[in-house]
Amino acid sequence: MLRFSSFRSLCRGHGTEPPCPLPYTFNHMSKPHKPTKTATGGSPTVLRPELVRAERLRVGYGTKPVCGEIAFTLRESEAIALVGPNGAGKSTVLKTVVGQLEAISGKSHIRGEEADDRRLDFRREVAMVFDDDAFFPALTVEEHLAIVAAGHGSTEVEELIDTELEFFGLTDERAALPHNLSSGQRRRMLLAAAFVRPRSLLVLDEPEQRLDTAMRARLAARLRSQVDDGLGLLLVTHDPAFLSAVATRAIFVDDEVKKMTPAQAALAISTENPHA
Repeated sequence: MLRFSSFRSLCRGHGTEPPCPLPYTFNHMSKPHKPTKTATGGSPTVLRPELVRAERLRVGYGTKPVCGEIAFTLRESEAIALVGPNGAGKSTVLKTVVGQLEAISGKSHIRGEEADDRRLDFRREVAMVFDDDAFFPALTVEEHLAIVAAGHGSTEVEELIDTELEFFGLTDERAALPHNLSSGQRRRMLLAAAFVRPRSLLVLDEPEQRLDTAMRARLAARLRSQVDDGLGLLLVTHDPAFLSAVATRAIFVDDEVKKMTPAQAALAISTENPHA
């Protein structure tokens, strides 16, 4: 088991200074806020603060949009799933909404501020896992999780790491280097790193990818529980069962963008990919 007394010394050992410029797009943010309840006319009303607002957003490369205009608001305790055909632009929408890509037109705001992943306040709000096998080749699984956890202010780091290694079935691989892992194990390592740090907005690009059926179901249940506790979740998925378990709303992304219920979106996925 990893034992280290100084996050700074671990970072120095790999040629950097904290906060380490991790290859992950995981960023620091506050812990999920519980939705605030207030009484209006004697009845409790849940006030859910706004996390994301996309306004008349056109996304693509150069001046050519890859899909129709995007507009939505995501609040705490909501999970929006982006669905649609392969190549329709869903991942491009995700990356544009969080400032990874520049919009052709329109605006995206996180907590009321224009999305810019270079800003510290943005990093305190947003955690992301995209479809990238990005890692330090010289760090073990446990060391990857330790850097993410300690670098983002998590407490009881060793216990937290043990919990996530067990959940994602990586306990026996804790001392393994990434190149010795299977593709599915590397995916689980990246997802585990999102859970060892505080977060109030989580952005996931096909989190079900390379996971077996049982792990998909466990992850979906866990995400939905955290959404119910206040987490905001924005994800791309091609799995109708995963979507149905997690999403509170859905958006169909194509040349024509449509807002859907989770049931409608799950049916749309099943129709396009009957073996999903």
